[in-house]
Amino acid sequence: MVLDLLLIALGITLDPLPIMAFVLVVASDRGVWKGLAFIMGWLACLVVVIALVLTLTGGEPPPPRSPPSTAGLAVRLAIGVGLVSFALYRRKRMRSAPQEAPASVRDHVPEPATAQETAGTSPRTTSRSRSSSSMTSRMDRSSAWAVAGLAVFLQPWGMVAAAAATVVSADLSHLSTYVALFAFCILATASLLAAELYVVFSPEAAQTRLLKLRNWLQGHEQQAIVVICLLLGLWLTGQSIYQLTG
Repeated sequence: MVLDLLLIALGITLDPLPIMAFVLVVASDRGVWKGLAFIMGWLACLVVVIALVLTLTGGEPPPPRSPPSTAGLAVRLAIGVGLVSFALYRRKRMRSAPQEAPASVRDHVPEPATAQETAGTSPRTTSRSRSSSSMTSRMDRSSAWAVAGLAVFLQPWGMVAAAAATVVSADLSHLSTYVALFAFCILATASLLAAELYVVFSPEAAQTRLLKLRNWLQGHEQQAIVVICLLLGLWLTGQSIYQLTG
């Protein structure tokens, strides 16, 4: 259970979508406090899911080969297959999407310099900057409660469901179980905590570098999602099949 939870937590914390949203949160007005609200909403969601599962199981793992145990493994298997299928679907969409390279050949043809080019800024970069500015403005007007709700909405619920199905086998009579559950919550929030602490202790440098990180993630978001879902899905599928047939 421990290794499964840690791998799922790693997949959650590396999901690019929450990170990209969190960067806009901390870059907004009163970003430190809104970032804290985002993290609290994120953590509260994980804790509530774990608490609900432990309440249903009573903190005792179901006997091996029992219907609840088999059902939990079946759910993990279904989630694993779902993650693999989702990763393959996203990869297929990436490969079938119109390639930008042929269309961008025009960018290599010398043209009269524009004011944007003279300033060293391409139209595509300007468009992204305007989009980021627009979203940052919306974040400026958002309340802490709205930001906390955004954190709940952006949870990778497929991975959270996999964690819930894994927690079914948790045994609260052992101290190691509490340590594993605590480690899961912290690791699943590690990327957000790191960004928040960076903004607290080095606000000026953090603003610039985190926005650069967000721009980089925008260009690699699809690849990251495919890799994370594929690897985690294969692990959950293999583990579940092994335990169901072993």
